[in-house]
Amino acid sequence: MKRTLALGGVAAGLLASAAVAAPAHAAGDVSSDSLASTNLAAKQVAAFWYGENKANLINATPYNVETTVPSKHVSTGGPTADTKPGVVPAIGDEKKSTSKSKNVNLPKTTGKVFFIGADHKPHWCTATSVQSSYHNLVATAGHCVYDTESNKATLDKWVFIPGYYQGKTPWGIYVGKTAYTHYDFDVYEDGDRDYAFVTVYNGVLPTGATVSKDPVRYETKAEAEAAKAKIEADKSNGHSRLWIKPIVDWAHKVTVGTAGSDKFASSVAQLAVDPSTINTARTTLENWAKGHIGDSTFSDNTWGSSVKEVPANEHADGWNSADATKQTVYYFTSGDKKYKATFWGNFDVDYLLYGRVLWIGLKDVGRLGDNVGGQGLAYNQKIGQPVFVFGYPSGSHPDGNHAFSGKTLKWSYGKTFAAQAPAIKGEELVGVKSSFTGEGSIGSSWLLKYNNSRRLGYLNGVTIGVSDTDKNNRIDTSVSPYFDGETYGVYKSAASVWSGKIV
Repeated sequence: MKRTLALGGVAAGLLASAAVAAPAHAAGDVSSDSLASTNLAAKQVAAFWYGENKANLINATPYNVETTVPSKHVSTGGPTADTKPGVVPAIGDEKKSTSKSKNVNLPKTTGKVFFIGADHKPHWCTATSVQSSYHNLVATAGHCVYDTESNKATLDKWVFIPGYYQGKTPWGIYVGKTAYTHYDFDVYEDGDRDYAFVTVYNGVLPTGATVSKDPVRYETKAEAEAAKAKIEADKSNGHSRLWIKPIVDWAHKVTVGTAGSDKFASSVAQLAVDPSTINTARTTLENWAKGHIGDSTFSDNTWGSSVKEVPANEHADGWNSADATKQTVYYFTSGDKKYKATFWGNFDVDYLLYGRVLWIGLKDVGRLGDNVGGQGLAYNQKIGQPVFVFGYPSGSHPDGNHAFSGKTLKWSYGKTFAAQAPAIKGEELVGVKSSFTGEGSIGSSWLLKYNNSRRLGYLNGVTIGVSDTDKNNRIDTSVSPYFDGETYGVYKSAASVWSGKIV
C-alpha cells in the first residue's frame, strides 16, 4: 500500500530528535512470523551454529538470491514521503553530538545474519542492530528473512552475529525470535517493501562442551532408529555422528519367528546358554546330528543343524575344538561316509547406538543493543542526501573481477537518487552509487548523518540488490526500498516487543 503526500525535508539537527509525529499506517500492513518461538528452540539453533567447531558458520556462503537486478536512475516520479519526515535516535545517541572525524570508523552494530536456505545449506547476509525498547532489534533485507525460493515462510536457524570474522563471534550469537515485514512483501514479494526487522534473544557464547561415546542398547531396531533420529534432531548437542549396529543377545534363545530374532551360527556354549548344562547340551547336539542328515530344526524350534557329507580325510571324528565356546562343528562317521554338522540357534537381536554426541554449554552475554549499540531510524527523508553504506560485499563483478572477499566490513558513500527495478517489483526505490557486489552485501545498512566518533547514525535503507547501470560489466549501484511511514509502522511493531534470554 503506497501513499503519495507532500515531500518533507529534514532538519540538520536530527540527532536531537525530540518529539516526532507518528506517521499514519494500517496495522494490517505488518506481517510477523516466528523464527524460534521457545527458549529451547533458540538454544538448539545457537548450538547448531556453534557445533562441530563452528563448521556451519565457517562454511556458509553468501546468499545469492535476488542480488544482481536491472535497475535505472529515474529523474521523474520515484518514491515520495507519505507523511512528515521523522527519526528515531540511535542507542546512546538520544542527545545531540556534534564531534567530527576525518576517518571512517566502522560501526560495531553491523554483522552477518546466518540461516539455512532453500537448498538446505548455510548462507549469510549483512544486517545491523537498531534502536528498540528492549535493545533487541536487527534490520536487514526482507529476503534475508523470508524464503522467496520455497513455500516456507521464513529461513531456518536464523541468527545475527555482530562483528563476525572467520568463525569468531566476539559479542555472541543472537538467535532470531520474530520477524516483522510489510504485508506487501510477505504476500506479494513487493521489492518496494523488501525490508525486515527481527527481534532477537539475548546473545550467547559457548562455555565448553562434553563428548559422549558410550553405546546405548535397545531391544528393537525401531527403538534404536527412533533414538538416533531424536538425538540428531536435538541441535543442542551440536552435531552427532551416529550409527546402529545389531548385536546378538546370546542369553536369550527364542523360537524361530519371534519378532526381533534371527538365526546365527552357534557354539555348544551358546546353545546351552546355562554353563551348567554344557555337557548335556553337547551330547544332545551329537545325537541329533547323527539322526538328522541334511537341514533340520530341533523340536523346541529354537535351534537346528545342517549335516552334510564331506571327504573322509577332512577332519577326525569329534568336535573342531576342545573349548565349548568354540565348538561349532561336529564330525562323525556313519557307515562308510564322513559327515560334518554345523549348528545354529535362534537368538534375540538387540541394537547398539554408537556415535559421538557433542553437548554444548551456553552462557548469556546480555542484550544486543547493550553490547554493540543500535542505529537510529530515519523515514520520509528527502532524496539526494549522502549516506554511508556498510556491508560485507562478496562475489565477483560481471567481468569476473573479485574485488571483495566478504570477510571484512566495507563501506561506500554517496548521495541517494530515485531508482526503479521492475524485475523485483521495485517501482519506488532509492539508489546510491557503489561498487559493492551483490552477494553478501544484501541487507547492508544505509546510514544517514553517520557520526564518525560515536559510530552511529540513522538507518535509512537496506541493500536489496545491485546493478550495472552503465553496462560496462562492473557493479556500480546499490538499491534499497524508500523508508517511509509504512516502514516506520513495521519498525514500530517490532521495536516494542520483548525477547528475553535463552539460558
